[in-house]
Amino acid sequence: MITVLDPVLLRSFQSVADRGGFSAAARHLSLQQSTVSGHIRRLEAACGRRLFIRDTHSVALTADGEAMLGFARSVLDIEARARRHFSAAKLRGRLRFGASEDVLLQGLPDILRDFTQANPGVELELTVGVSGELYNRLAEGALDLVFAKRPEGDPRGRLVWREPLVWIGRPGTSFDPAEPLPLILLAPPSITRLRVLEVMERAGRAWRLACTSGSQTGVDAAALAGLGVAPHAASLVPQGLATLHGPGLPELGDVEFVVQGARRGPAAALSQLLEASADRLRRRV
Repeated sequence: MITVLDPVLLRSFQSVADRGGFSAAARHLSLQQSTVSGHIRRLEAACGRRLFIRDTHSVALTADGEAMLGFARSVLDIEARARRHFSAAKLRGRLRFGASEDVLLQGLPDILRDFTQANPGVELELTVGVSGELYNRLAEGALDLVFAKRPEGDPRGRLVWREPLVWIGRPGTSFDPAEPLPLILLAPPSITRLRVLEVMERAGRAWRLACTSGSQTGVDAAALAGLGVAPHAASLVPQGLATLHGPGLPELGDVEFVVQGARRGPAAALSQLLEASADRLRRRV
């Protein structure tokens, strides 16, 4: 009997909802698009409700789909916890994990706690840095798994979530669009730094470098001091800073957070946990 709690169906449903389409979900799950479509039809038949509004260009959740997404996340989270519990004895060794600093102070510590409690035989070695630096260390073989931002157009890695990249600064901060925009940026190699400079060039917007820091904490401190504006993922804006809008602040587009690295052993287990935990890793925007 088909059940609305079937994890196979719910996994396809969540992937379509998170990635905005059947093709993207199929790629993420390594399935045929027809298989994903079949899973959604079976789930809709099981619950007797329409979950998506579909046309040739877009896929959107219905009100029942929004409700189902919450149920799906809960069921898949419980399933993942059960899998980790019963496979814990099989995981041993060292996991060299790199994470970008902007995700570290949101939900990541709780997820790392769950992972280490479920896998006491795994020694976790945590490296925190800017995304570009982490990818370099992964390529050099110094890390096993990276959770970081992905460069625009880069197909590598497995998507955890996508969201807008916004300007942040002290609340109430405004700038004269006729004057160069004071920028606070991470030092190279930084994915957001490169994005900002490309956007400024395309927009023809004058700018000046007000502050450069090798850490996200330094960027946030400079923004709190009112030295200028900085780019930041919309759901990860630190306390005391605000999203800024207005003339002279060009749109920065979206940023993607992905996991990339080994597909076996402890790295694969943590990667699966992160991919299933987007809501725990960010504030909803």
